[in-house]
Amino acid sequence: MMRALYRGLAAASVPALDLLLARRVARGKEDPARLGERKGRAGRPRPAGKLLWIHGASLGEARSVLPLLRRLLASRPALSILVTTGSLSSAQMLARELDGVRAFHQFVPLDVPRWAKAFLDHWRPDAVLWLESELWPNLLGQVAERRIPTALVNARITARSAKRWMQARRVFAPPFEAFAVALAQSEEIAERLRALGLGHAIAIGNLKHDAPKLAVDAASLAAFTAQAGTSPRWLAAQIHPIELGAILEAQRKLGGQAALVLVPRHAERGPEMAAAAQALGLDVRLRSRGQAFAPGAVYVADTMGELGLFYQACPIAFVGGSLEPHGGHNPLEPARAGAALAFGPSMENFSELADALSGAGAATRVADASALAAWVAARLVDPALIAREAAAAAAFAAQGAGTVERVLAALGPVLVAVGPEALDHARA
Repeated sequence: MMRALYRGLAAASVPALDLLLARRVARGKEDPARLGERKGRAGRPRPAGKLLWIHGASLGEARSVLPLLRRLLASRPALSILVTTGSLSSAQMLARELDGVRAFHQFVPLDVPRWAKAFLDHWRPDAVLWLESELWPNLLGQVAERRIPTALVNARITARSAKRWMQARRVFAPPFEAFAVALAQSEEIAERLRALGLGHAIAIGNLKHDAPKLAVDAASLAAFTAQAGTSPRWLAAQIHPIELGAILEAQRKLGGQAALVLVPRHAERGPEMAAAAQALGLDVRLRSRGQAFAPGAVYVADTMGELGLFYQACPIAFVGGSLEPHGGHNPLEPARAGAALAFGPSMENFSELADALSGAGAATRVADASALAAWVAARLVDPALIAREAAAAAAFAAQGAGTVERVLAALGPVLVAVGPEALDHARA
């Protein structure tokens, strides 16, 4: 009854969603040439043979699944893989990483019943791997109705989100019946999923442990480091507007001791972040406009796909999304790059990783702008401290290997639908 109500409300929201998509195009957050994909209209033919559909919300999920995807392609030479996401940055990364033939990207349709139907009618996936935490009731409901074998992989759900889903159950049943297999990042997350009705959820580990280092263009890195030289600098990465004031206040407290390399979570926010810094009287340079790095300035790196470059080029890194209650971003990315790293108090999205990194002496929690400024200042005068913390972070990041193999083993009941492994691979 209530799920039917949700479907009806979603269907009635099409005019509003059309307006939303138009606004996102205007803000540079959608590809206008591929807008049909957001309404279930495929951008290419379905390949012949078995097709596995993998869905992740955005860049982090898409990047984390690449090692698993490559193992699946290597072990099943006749398999094709469709990867869907909802962000431009993930689409651009996948265009570089996928071969475009056996593995290719499409944008996920918005959760309108007829758009979900058009998507599934065209692609007819033989199995589905659904990553992390973005749950769309109409899309997953239709997957369940079609009895397509589906697994929830690398599942992540915070205590706050679990509470919201528990409350939502009074209105409509969450789309958990779609999942024949549920693999959580930790036992704590598995317990939350079981409480929500996924009784078979198990903890298997975090695929982000097996993700490769972020890509770095060698020529761009060389050009930036030539500009920056030996100038002291620190990085604030994946910064959201809500925490920008604290980041800029920390830079102001440092009094010109070092340049701040500021990477917005969404590149299109670069100009407004630059304007906010200028309003505080700070010297600002904008990378998207070709402005050069300057000692002591705020260098807004508002370009796509260059986060790995700045993690590698800056020995001191703060992980954003964490000074205000947003849940944080992946701390393993700077750890792999060999940076001394810190994050704020809100790391719910990566709570287990954050706690482990802190416990290993590989990361520092800072409470506010003053604590962040003090943390940066202490490292500016102590290169040996940076080296110790960077080494501890890199060693921690190297410990998590093996999650992909554990996930593959647990996915057997779902992967049987896309055919057996090649014999030569199985023997190897």
